Amino acid sequence: MICINVLVTSISKKIPMLQAIQQAMLKMDSSMVLIGADMNPNCIGRYFVHEFWEMPSLKDVEIEEFISVCKKKNIRFIIPTRDGELRYFAFHRRLFEEHGISVMVSEPEAIKACLDKLRFYKVLTENGFPAIPTSLSAQELRCNNYVVKERYGAGARSIGINLSREEAVLHAKKLEDPIFQPFIQGIEISVDLYVTRTGDVKGVVARTRDNVVNGESQVTTTIKNEKLERMCGDIAKCLKLYGHAVMQVIMDNKGDFHIIECNSRFGGASTLSIEVGLDSFYWFFLESQGKNLDDYPFIRSKTEKRQIRHPTNLIIDIREEEV
Repeated sequence: MICINVLVTSISKKIPMLQAIQQAMLKMDSSMVLIGADMNPNCIGRYFVHEFWEMPSLKDVEIEEFISVCKKKNIRFIIPTRDGELRYFAFHRRLFEEHGISVMVSEPEAIKACLDKLRFYKVLTENGFPAIPTSLSAQELRCNNYVVKERYGAGARSIGINLSREEAVLHAKKLEDPIFQPFIQGIEISVDLYVTRTGDVKGVVARTRDNVVNGESQVTTTIKNEKLERMCGDIAKCLKLYGHAVMQVIMDNKGDFHIIECNSRFGGASTLSIEVGLDSFYWFFLESQGKNLDDYPFIRSKTEKRQIRHPTNLIIDIREEEV
């Protein structure tokens, strides 16, 4: 019997995500093997996969070579998990499919809009969505306090929050491609969703970011807000996203929404949304095997849940030849 294997790239220390993927794999077929890849051979994630692949930088891998390795390892599914690799997989997604390999990534245009915060703002504004004003210049914004961050990639990287104009301009000098946004007081919310291959929004789960450390929710709590869920679903369709995505939103004191950005991949705390029914990995596997997702409804938990992320220990037996 040939095993159908799953490749997850840039696994780093994303243990809860790896465990969620394994749970989805078990629903499909207990013989499926999880292969985790990372450039760092000492990454913690290698202890939580069936097989570890010390993968070279994608800049150094020709697509034909990559596909050849996938075929040798019987990889049928690829789940990219880092912003920096999404363009590569999006650009080659169709070629992977021609070789029978499904990748959970959106089309290149959608990825481009999500990775560039200025472009994201313009696209959403042109389509009538309340994107937070974003500019290359602090002078162009009408506000007293600012947020400064990198234009491309993860928004939490080197971010400056609630700065005066002078502080914002100084902070911007430390960044490669700074953009400015107004600082808005309110509740931070992440919205997880899954979009099918046909562009339908399969499910949406909103959760408050109760305690954020280095850009990731250490404590997060699910909430129901139909207006917000519907709007994020409409944005996902507008951007033509596919697979799992996470939108970052601020709800101000008046209850108005300000869309900050969209990560077109699985997020660090998105495992909570899986717990309340957003079965993204399972749906991805099913769709990739030609199953009709109408037969697998999104059944949201009736009770809300809170997730607290914390470090834990893993103890394993050492084989004699390893001593």
